[in-house]
Amino acid sequence: MQRQLVTGLLMTIALTVLLGLVYPLAVTGASELLFNHEANGSLVKDKAGTVVGSSLIGQQFVDAKGNPEPRYFQPRPSDSLDSPYNANGSAASNLGPSNPKLLAAVEADAKAYRAFNGLPANYAVPVDAVTSSGSGLDPDISPANARLQAARVAKARGLTLAQVMGIVHQHTSDRALGFIGEPVVNVLDVNLALDKLG
Repeated sequence: MQRQLVTGLLMTIALTVLLGLVYPLAVTGASELLFNHEANGSLVKDKAGTVVGSSLIGQQFVDAKGNPEPRYFQPRPSDSLDSPYNANGSAASNLGPSNPKLLAAVEADAKAYRAFNGLPANYAVPVDAVTSSGSGLDPDISPANARLQAARVAKARGLTLAQVMGIVHQHTSDRALGFIGEPVVNVLDVNLALDKLG
């Protein structure tokens, strides 16, 4: 019995050191060495060098009153807990496609999206413009969503639609490995590129 207790205690200590100290340090060291930008939050800085967000986490672009800023592309809706785009409360709505609450929210979001972007009342909008992602923090929108917002952004900034769409195309990522997912546009990257134009 004493031998089994000693063996169990030694195994507990060995596994605690190995899995609680050595392994995490090795993984952290490898990620810092091989994926430094990603391991440190994929932080994005503006032209002044100030951190303005992460390319992996969606955020709002609002004016001083908290309303969506017309000069900026807007991300997908967020269902984060407490407040939209709160990374501490990442969550999805968990409402099914036949749930009346989801249908009402999508209808309200579609109406607001059309009004904000100057679209006709019955204009079909991309699904990512009116539904949140699983995390509620998706930093990307579809190219179709970006195209519909581009005219508003161009008008608000005094740019041509071609200038804005050129920036959108520069910041559109293809499918991962050429076949996984869909092409996406990172909202923060596009907005920062527009700010650099002045």
